[in-house]
Amino acid sequence: MPESAIVTYPEGDRPDRRFDRIIGKSAALESVLEQVKQVASTDSTVLIEGETGTGKELVAHAIHNASQRVGRAFIKLNCAAIPLDLLESELFGHEKGAFTGAIAQKIGRFEMADKGTLFLDEVGDIPSALQPKLLRVLQEQEFERLGSGRTHKVDVRLVAATNRNLVKMVARGQFRSDLYYRLNVFPILLPALRERREDIPALVTHFVKLFSRRMGKQVDSIPPETMAAFQSYSWPGNIRELQNLVERAVILSRDCVLQNPLHKNQTELMIPSLHRTRTYYSSKAFEDSHRALILETLEQAGWIVGGPRGAAGKLGLKRTTLLGKMRRLGISRPIPQEGTDVFGVARADAQI
Repeated sequence: MPESAIVTYPEGDRPDRRFDRIIGKSAALESVLEQVKQVASTDSTVLIEGETGTGKELVAHAIHNASQRVGRAFIKLNCAAIPLDLLESELFGHEKGAFTGAIAQKIGRFEMADKGTLFLDEVGDIPSALQPKLLRVLQEQEFERLGSGRTHKVDVRLVAATNRNLVKMVARGQFRSDLYYRLNVFPILLPALRERREDIPALVTHFVKLFSRRMGKQVDSIPPETMAAFQSYSWPGNIRELQNLVERAVILSRDCVLQNPLHKNQTELMIPSLHRTRTYYSSKAFEDSHRALILETLEQAGWIVGGPRGAAGKLGLKRTTLLGKMRRLGISRPIPQEGTDVFGVARADAQI
């Protein structure tokens, strides 16, 4: 589900159509859009950094739409969502018979994006063995499909995104320094939603209209206390979490009034200081509150991560994103429930 959509503005207050899916007028967001305008007309590689759910794919689309490649393909790939043994084939393609199960030739994402833009999300999850090949295609604009010795030349503009600290990964030997420098030609840091709180009312209003229309429900009123709760919450899942909670609120709405979907414990988990220096790497206070919220949500969900009743959906996160956060925060269930793994992900034979 997209993190935003087209919104209607009053006559005379229409934003640049290249960015009309990006909602908000905060100084933090305006700074990002100014950087997008500066880099879009070039073919330079862009690295979009920020927490999960901040709208990295939306910004990548904006870069493409503002570039001279706008009439060409915009191809995307989430590197964390593809099994490691298939990622090389997804990127570069393969020939028939290149490996067991390769029953036909496959065109990779770089080839699909020729003359256009390729968006690689979660680029920090690319395995070490594949990083030299990615570096080569970025430097030389050429590659070979798996099982083929023929070199293919392409003209691709790369936009990459990550919610991980690549500098620390380079220091730990988990990410090649030369690849990092090649990706980091023009970095754009997206602010967390808690750092652009003045945009929350516009986002809430937009999503209420969007989901009301989809569900055929009428929601005419957003109580001040409900909007205040939205504005005071820390939003660890950012815009994606806000979107999911507004959808829940519309479902729960009665008498055309939007309900507050936030639990009391959630609204209390606020950032200690809203005026500290902007950074998307979590402070210890935020990390502790984030960990507490994840733990409580996992317990409420019976330590099930994915699925319709899983913790990921309750937090407004993707299952893979929540699993990554659990690993980074050291969250695990020592004795898994019957039918789930150690992270509470339902096995294929489990009853959900």
